[in-house]
Amino acid sequence: MSNSRDKILAAVKQNQPAASQLPDLAPFITSAPASLEAFRKVAEGMGSHLLEVTDEAEIPALLHEHYPDMEQVITTDPLLHARAATFDWLTGDGRQLQQADLAIVRAQLGVAENGALWLTEKELQVRVLPFIAQHLAVVLDVNTIVPTMHHAYEKIGGPQNGFGVFIAGPSKTADIEQSLVLGAHGAKSLTIIIKK
Repeated sequence: MSNSRDKILAAVKQNQPAASQLPDLAPFITSAPASLEAFRKVAEGMGSHLLEVTDEAEIPALLHEHYPDMEQVITTDPLLHARAATFDWLTGDGRQLQQADLAIVRAQLGVAENGALWLTEKELQVRVLPFIAQHLAVVLDVNTIVPTMHHAYEKIGGPQNGFGVFIAGPSKTADIEQSLVLGAHGAKSLTIIIKK
């Protein structure tokens, strides 16, 4: 005897639409080069702050200059910041990260058309990190910037990690009296450090 769930699933299975070929996306894929200038224009337009370095050794001093009053700094790579967090941020369910003033992570790639950064569990270590920290700094190699999301998905390929996210700009909302507010939920600011 089947239950209601089985009947519903059987009905859905019997009424599947005929398979159809996916549309050709080639006409939508631009041949424009992936330039830092294009990425910068969009990213800054969305509220991100871009800094450039030629050597990663410059990053700790640069972050201290731009974020002088950050007490709790978390980084997934100790080379990016000398002052480590004083609490064990890798254990727990993520709520302990609400103490984080600044999180510093690396991105796998950046997208010029929308200023987005691709981050996975490999870079974040804790999924909630870029959303719960007060401020977010992301290190992006200039050679990993791609022109469009089509190129990004082509480069990412199939799922390699359990979690991945595109982040573009600091959080924002215009729901409150139709006035744009940055940092309404999630990180209040996003600094992208471009390594040339």
